[in-house]
Amino acid sequence: MGIPSKLGFRQIAAQIRQEITERVYPTASVLPPEPVLAEKYGSSRSLVNRAMQVLAAEGMIRPRQGRGTMVTYIPPMPHSAARYSREARESGAARGAFDAEVRALGLEPQHEITVERAVPPDDVADALGLARGEENALVRRRRLLASGIPVRLNASWFPLSIAEGTDLEAEGPSIRGGVKSALSELGYAQTEATERIHVRPPTEDEADALEISPERTVFDIFHVGKTASGQAVEVTITVTPAHYLMIEHTFPLS
Repeated sequence: MGIPSKLGFRQIAAQIRQEITERVYPTASVLPPEPVLAEKYGSSRSLVNRAMQVLAAEGMIRPRQGRGTMVTYIPPMPHSAARYSREARESGAARGAFDAEVRALGLEPQHEITVERAVPPDDVADALGLARGEENALVRRRRLLASGIPVRLNASWFPLSIAEGTDLEAEGPSIRGGVKSALSELGYAQTEATERIHVRPPTEDEADALEISPERTVFDIFHVGKTASGQAVEVTITVTPAHYLMIEHTFPLS
């Protein structure tokens, strides 16, 4: 039965947004067609369409050709030092922190992985203490999805002298506990990490891979992991839509 009062498109958007966050329309489900929603909210299809545009701009929904409008809302996942602990990244046989975080939301983590030996970008080479312009690194590129929704793009770089011929170079299923656990097994346990985080527009390729509008913003996270001796053994660059992440940091004050 439709709502008797006439609603504006922003009010319709607010109603649908609330129903999405309350899981009336769960993540990865398909919304009813616009005529059905128009009847439900006692409004015109044109106003419903404008409401859908608002929600799409927020990243709550995403029209997909031939598949209707999918709910892409995912509660922001906390990004903090705690997510890198062995307990967090191996919880429930997870293949890294992302797996554990996505499963905790009741969604299914998926990984699309490619691996290659490559010349690292200059900032990556510098962070790893490698010579610039040489094919001296291994990179694992991953598109990470939650129940079919692209959430992150990761590129993890390692010195080839460490990663060559190891599990890090194997394509296919992701590594239990993620790359940090794999490095630890190789004798390169990390005890310190630094991160540089900034917000920027996505590149055209990133927007396509993440299936977002080029007008959205993304977090760009440059993560460097070091061993107890101070050796940098991993640089991971993460690109994720800003609405999917919540940055949390705890630090001492004097």
